[in-house]
Amino acid sequence: MYPYGIEEAFAADAGGLELGMRLMLDPPRDRGLPDLGAPPVGPRESLNELAGSVLSTATRLDAPGFFAHMDPATPWITWVAAQWAARLNQNLLHEDTGATARELERRVIGVLAPIWGMDGGHLVPGSTVANLTALWTARSVHGIDRVVASDAAHVSVPKAANLLGLGYRSVRTDALGRMDMNELGDVASAAVVLTAGTTSRGAVDPLERPAAPWVHVDAAWAGPLRISTKWGHLLDGVDMADSVAVSAHKWLHQPKESALVLFRDTRTAHEAISFGASYLSDPNVGLLGSHGYAALPLAATIRAYGLQGIASWIDHEMALSLKLVDGIASHQRLEQLGSGPGTGVIAWRHTNVPSRTIQRHLVDAFVSVTVIDDEDWLRSVAANPFADPDHVIAAVLAAAERSN
Repeated sequence: MYPYGIEEAFAADAGGLELGMRLMLDPPRDRGLPDLGAPPVGPRESLNELAGSVLSTATRLDAPGFFAHMDPATPWITWVAAQWAARLNQNLLHEDTGATARELERRVIGVLAPIWGMDGGHLVPGSTVANLTALWTARSVHGIDRVVASDAAHVSVPKAANLLGLGYRSVRTDALGRMDMNELGDVASAAVVLTAGTTSRGAVDPLERPAAPWVHVDAAWAGPLRISTKWGHLLDGVDMADSVAVSAHKWLHQPKESALVLFRDTRTAHEAISFGASYLSDPNVGLLGSHGYAALPLAATIRAYGLQGIASWIDHEMALSLKLVDGIASHQRLEQLGSGPGTGVIAWRHTNVPSRTIQRHLVDAFVSVTVIDDEDWLRSVAANPFADPDHVIAAVLAAAERSN
């Protein structure tokens, strides 16, 4: 006889799987999170207990009023592919536990890397790991002793420098939020990190190669713009980099945790960050040991819609950001920092009511708040294809009235 619960837990339960899908599409009301210390209730009742609080109370990233963060709505095919990945639980650390998974990741990288002028790379859980991996590689290949980035660089960049024991220097940004290249200084022994899509403003640093032994482009946000025929020019010059980071779980509309670290010379880069062990059939590349089937949802999306299909989503969301910009300009009590849609990140505010007050009083809409030059601004990000800019603007104006 099996120990208690073995067959119930591990043998496929079609009815249970169907229940999970039904609950996902039509969540019940919130009953609160269950007591995990209470006696077990079985898998189906566990799903019933969790469904309300997990599915009903989560922020809906595809709601018309959500125009807030770099977290996208995901296409339904990724939900299925993520379930497949969980079912198979492949470990790409070993060829014998993930041969097909490893090949699929190679094919995904093979399709995506040339977009940014790179010849390969690998998947990582996020651009924090991608940035760390790129700078680790720079230290290993060229012996860099410091990292130079703009004062608008993502927090993961100084964090990576700290972890790697490297010096760190930030360079001031210009009025458009881009690195002021005139302030770069001596970078003869440094890795220079240029940002393509800063977190607060979506600014793209000048993508020109400085006299540094290693140039890394953190394109976590704006990188996928490169596949758009309409907006790809905003990343002209990215192919001069030695490495590029792109978050697939941002503008490639993938589930967490999915990102890419890409290299212009992948063989040299991967050799510098590979380690062997007696239990490995081939060397382990990069920071991760065990590595899951993150490529599967991305591969399914590419195969289903193609790169131009994904580009059409981005173009649509950029059109929504343009509509938001126009809406802001049409209201006397609203103002935008800068002009145009940039890379789909809009900093704006009410002229009379503080941004954090607006955020607290919002109903049925979401905008984030960021600090730029010591001032609070509302921030809207074009990552939701169902966002309604008119709805969001009306909600902000109503929040201002409500706060008085």
